[in-house]
Amino acid sequence: MLFRSQLASPRKAFTLAVEGHELKLTNLDKVLWPATADEPALTKRDLLTYYARMAPWLLPHLRDRPVTMTRYPNGIEGSFFYQKHVEQAPPFAETVSAYSDTNSGDQEFILCNNLATLLWLGQMADLALHTSLARVGPEPDAFHLPETYEGSKAAIEASRLNYPDFLLFDLDPYTYAGTERAGEEPELNRAAWEQVVRVARWLKELLDSAGMSSFIKTSGATGLHIFVPVVRQYEYDTIREVAQTLGAFLVRAHPREVTTEWSVEKRTGKVFFDANQNARIKNLACAYSPRAKPGGPVSMPLRWDELERVFPTDFTMRNAFERVQEIGDLWAHILDRSEEHT
Repeated sequence: MLFRSQLASPRKAFTLAVEGHELKLTNLDKVLWPATADEPALTKRDLLTYYARMAPWLLPHLRDRPVTMTRYPNGIEGSFFYQKHVEQAPPFAETVSAYSDTNSGDQEFILCNNLATLLWLGQMADLALHTSLARVGPEPDAFHLPETYEGSKAAIEASRLNYPDFLLFDLDPYTYAGTERAGEEPELNRAAWEQVVRVARWLKELLDSAGMSSFIKTSGATGLHIFVPVVRQYEYDTIREVAQTLGAFLVRAHPREVTTEWSVEKRTGKVFFDANQNARIKNLACAYSPRAKPGGPVSMPLRWDELERVFPTDFTMRNAFERVQEIGDLWAHILDRSEEHT
């Protein structure tokens, strides 16, 4: 497409023509992911190119879901901030006005429903695409739910945005590499990865026994995300209670390897089972989202039968496109399976 050849231009700033819209791009040579021992640096131009190439697979997972931007204006080694709301969205971007618990009032949330919006997020140095587990679109199972999200907490709690498409399990290993500074989160290491894979397998056995279809992806950091699609008839509170119940079962069965403790000190050497991501105010990196980690890793959907053969750094902005070209989107029909869980 023409806009891809425009992105390959050596110019550091220009106006991009994309699908009938114009988008001003700046600082395209700014390094966002510094070079590593094995790979050269990745720039804003590389991020935009990744978003452009991956749009056919990214956009379906973003559609109709409020986005929280994670902005790194000076790259992953600089400061960052979360931005949930926008004062003035570009004309090509769809938004939804919804009550915000944080602000105790209505705010505009971005919906990334087209390529121009996706590339605008890249221009804003949004290095991770965090989305809600719920969406505003009614198809196929939420025509009965109100589409009024404004005015009060009661209104949004009655609306589609309080009824997620998924039951989510977020698994984070707290086995340390030994090179972390005091207070730092665990760095990616083989022992921790092998441990979180074991826990994911135990969880899958539990879900299989309950007749629940499960889909897995790397977080793009150290952990794993397991999604179970559900029909939108359960509020977040109910979904979270189910996750907590299953988490408690795993802790009882494997107390040396699984924990739900909030105290970081009590997590050491175990995999943290986080059920609290099942909440309306939470967001999670979507499938194929880049992550603000060295080397430009991405959150990659996996087949369950390849889990023991992969490592999170196998999937980066440099090779994700080739993978999906070869095997397709493993999560393309994930919502079709929600009919099994009513």
